[in-house]
Amino acid sequence: MSEHRGENSLTAGVENTTLTFPVRESNKSRFFGKLLYWWCWLVAAVLLLLIGLPTLPLFWILRKKHWLYPFALFGARTWFRACGARMSVSGMDRLDPKMSYVFVANHRSYLDTVVIFAGTGRRLGLVAKRELLKVPIIAQGMGFVNIIAIDRSNQEKALQSMEYARTLMQNGGSFGIFAEGTRAMPGELLPFKKGAFHLAIQTGASVVPVVIKDTDWMMGKKQGVCYPGTVRVVMLAPIPTTGMTVDQDLIPLLNETRNVIAQELRNSP
Repeated sequence: MSEHRGENSLTAGVENTTLTFPVRESNKSRFFGKLLYWWCWLVAAVLLLLIGLPTLPLFWILRKKHWLYPFALFGARTWFRACGARMSVSGMDRLDPKMSYVFVANHRSYLDTVVIFAGTGRRLGLVAKRELLKVPIIAQGMGFVNIIAIDRSNQEKALQSMEYARTLMQNGGSFGIFAEGTRAMPGELLPFKKGAFHLAIQTGASVVPVVIKDTDWMMGKKQGVCYPGTVRVVMLAPIPTTGMTVDQDLIPLLNETRNVIAQELRNSP
């Protein structure tokens, strides 16, 4: 694989502005990438029809919505492998299996959702974009596995969603959040939004910065291709929030989290 550098500075986290880092390129042809890309979405559609369509109404009738989780996990992992993706996770030894965390990750690809959902070593909820509410079956099943859609255009509904997430965390759950709020273009780290850090401070949960590497060249935003490869995931040291307040500590916590993610991206492209 070859590398090229972005045009912007690699200075990590001085301000909450867009940063650009080196981007790898696949040595496979773009034609191959397009074939694999459409194969991925065909597999996704089949999995939704074979797993989601029969299990959703069944578990709803039985009032056992939580039973959907292992099926969703199986489907996510199967789709990930069908895309030619593998996962290498480091830093798990930094986490206490008995503690709740807010996992804050960078976001450059559809693959990232599976990384957070299946790669943290625990059952956790996700905060997602409202666009997922337009996808049949997925929209109906999100609540079964604690995936919360945030409508940022409606502040009241967004606050209600975050309040629901707070309640789940107070009951011992953990959450994964893409702090950029949307997928970045390959090589980019976008400004972080505040929601994840509100949640962490209000629940007293430590923030775990998660660095996801290589998904941008494997299946980057607006690229229309997918290439096989290994996604490198780094769980950085948790940042405690005990004693913090939203008014005084939210922005410093946001900046610290973003800085360590940017530093990791810069040091090991």
